Amino acid sequence: MSKREEYERKTEELLIPIIEQYNFELVDVEYVKEGSSWYLRAYIDKEGGITVDDCEIVSRAMGEILDKEDYIEDSYIFEVSSPGLGRPLKKEKDFARSIGELVEVRTYRPINKQKEFEGYLKAYDEHSVTLEFEDKTEMIIARTDIALIRLAFDF
Repeated sequence: MSKREEYERKTEELLIPIIEQYNFELVDVEYVKEGSSWYLRAYIDKEGGITVDDCEIVSRAMGEILDKEDYIEDSYIFEVSSPGLGRPLKKEKDFARSIGELVEVRTYRPINKQKEFEGYLKAYDEHSVTLEFEDKTEMIIARTDIALIRLAFDF
């Protein structure tokens, strides 16, 4: 397990009691470098959407734990936010919740001369996702070919 994965795992483990206390959902945790700074980000959600106050509650509670545990070697910035409208599907529960929803898929390599697809998530398993298009045709895409899958949104 890489250092990044270990930090994310440990952060999830420490966040879960806080998240459960407020009936929030922990969507994702990421430890990423942007420019010269490291960021530890927690994405949370709840029925009806997350507010700035919700993020502040979790940030304060987790900030105290991070100061006490001190398990990350590098200097970093801790952020708590909503996953937003274009939230990627990463975990089993994300896929299960999104069955029948319109999704956008970007692939690493062209499939039938294109790398972007939009369709309804019809099925998924650990190896593939099945999209159904407006014309009722279906396409199965290997998960290893997917660079990004997220809910599609129309404005």
